Amino acid sequence: MPRLFTALEIPDAIRQRLGLIRAPFAGARWIAPQDMHITLRFFGDVDGRTADEVADFLGSVQARPFEVRIAEIGAFGGRDPHTLWAGVTMTPELETLQYANERAARAAGLDPETRTFRPHVTLARIKGVRERDVATFLQHNGGLVTEPFLATRFVVLSARPGTGGPPYAVEAVYPFEGTYDADGEDEFEHAP
Repeated sequence: MPRLFTALEIPDAIRQRLGLIRAPFAGARWIAPQDMHITLRFFGDVDGRTADEVADFLGSVQARPFEVRIAEIGAFGGRDPHTLWAGVTMTPELETLQYANERAARAAGLDPETRTFRPHVTLARIKGVRERDVATFLQHNGGLVTEPFLATRFVVLSARPGTGGPPYAVEAVYPFEGTYDADGEDEFEHAP
């Protein structure tokens, strides 16, 4: 059964910039820039029939291109941090898109997501890292703000079999209104 989720892709230049802020501390598994994304809805391990139903419902999601900005660095886990992340500024368009993905998941029979949506880019999974090292990393990098980019589609990604992690494969592409080009590929654009 594939492990699936929907995501917004991030332009190469921004992923490379995020990849440059790695810190050399033991216990951190840094995400490769090519695997960085903004998760919209995690579906988990689903059978083929459910995956097809989710894909059908996602096909009815309508969205227009919108601006995305990555700002600030943080950690999930409080006193026992487990994830370093780059935050994504919440906008009405992003919230609406995430909610449409949630509706598609429920329509396909998946359980509702119980966690509050906090848009972010995972930078590293950490284990056994001293809280002081994390605090120092956040102090040095916390003010990060990237240039905005225009989201023109969302994708369904699958995780590597057996591990549930990267590298991820694009399983389906859902272009936003008015963004499908003659080659069938969407291009990332920087917002003005």
